Amino acid sequence: MSLNHVRPWRDIYRRKSRQIMVGNVPVGGDAPIAVQTMTNTLTTDVAGTVAQVQAAAEAGADIVRISVPDEASSKALKEIVRESPVPIVADIHFHYRRGIEAAEAGAACLRINPGNIGDEARVKEVIQAARDHNCSIRIGVNAGSLEKHLLEKYGEPCPEAMVESGLEHIRILQDNDFHEFKISVKASDVFLSAAAYQGIAEATDAPIHLGITEAGGLVSGTIKSAIGLGNLLWMGIGDTIRVSLSADPVEEVKVGFEILKSLGLRHRGVNIISCPSCARQGFDVIKTVEALELRLEHIKTPMSLSIIGCVVNGPGEALMTDVGFTGGGAGSGMVYLAGKASHKMSNDQMIDHIVEQVEKKAAELDAAAEAAE
Repeated sequence: MSLNHVRPWRDIYRRKSRQIMVGNVPVGGDAPIAVQTMTNTLTTDVAGTVAQVQAAAEAGADIVRISVPDEASSKALKEIVRESPVPIVADIHFHYRRGIEAAEAGAACLRINPGNIGDEARVKEVIQAARDHNCSIRIGVNAGSLEKHLLEKYGEPCPEAMVESGLEHIRILQDNDFHEFKISVKASDVFLSAAAYQGIAEATDAPIHLGITEAGGLVSGTIKSAIGLGNLLWMGIGDTIRVSLSADPVEEVKVGFEILKSLGLRHRGVNIISCPSCARQGFDVIKTVEALELRLEHIKTPMSLSIIGCVVNGPGEALMTDVGFTGGGAGSGMVYLAGKASHKMSNDQMIDHIVEQVEKKAAELDAAAEAAE
């Protein structure tokens, strides 16, 4: 089977949405699905926050969100924005003045939670500040902070209440002739989130920010996010995503890209295809993959690498990857290049050799891309 063989059963037809700008990053329409994360430093720690933003950007984050809980944070935000390599979203809760200050400080987008930002008059002031300073807005509906009248109406957080909340606040923005907004309807429950997102996707053409809020630690949060976000993305819903983990923000970015890569929606870096290993393995697959993941973090060019312990599936997987290594016997294995068996390599030299081959292939692909432009 050719690598370019048309496989319509893999197609994902994205929901049509309006496109807005978050700084210089397009969100919605036919733009790539943006990957976001959020800093967990004190915003007043400018150096620490900037370092975290830069690390997230290096990992591939398109946008970074920063909490602005007080006036001191608003002042720090201005310096952080100045040093950030990516657009900054200001996370605003409880006090509308923080939204105004964040817009003035240069935030590219204001995230406001309709359940706690204040009355409509205060929301209007935030809208005006966003307009004056060329900010977009994210309406951030959360199951844990729905408005009192909706909880009284529905009795508990439910998809219908979350959608109604979102539409009420869309109306406020539109009534003020403000259309540069996206929306999220997050919950920590996967089923509640998925149902709310499906409802809001049908009710508006606004760009949608996906997330399973407070998903948990690195392992449990990754699984919940992969199930919840993966299914929505598979349905074509979602224009930007944030994986919420109790972990380093860089890990959120990595998981976000892996979810998108698994669905063919974004391609960045080396996609390693590896077996779980068994008694047939001709080398230590697990340690080899761990080493290669670290050694190849610097590669941003989209490409594929197969690391398979034996010849049962190794040659077949290698047919589909740019570079491959399949375990054999007598302390060596076969290196595959562009899907074809190329040469043997000893197990004790394989890691360095594979890194060299991947770097060489990445350089070739980069050169071909430049020539095509």
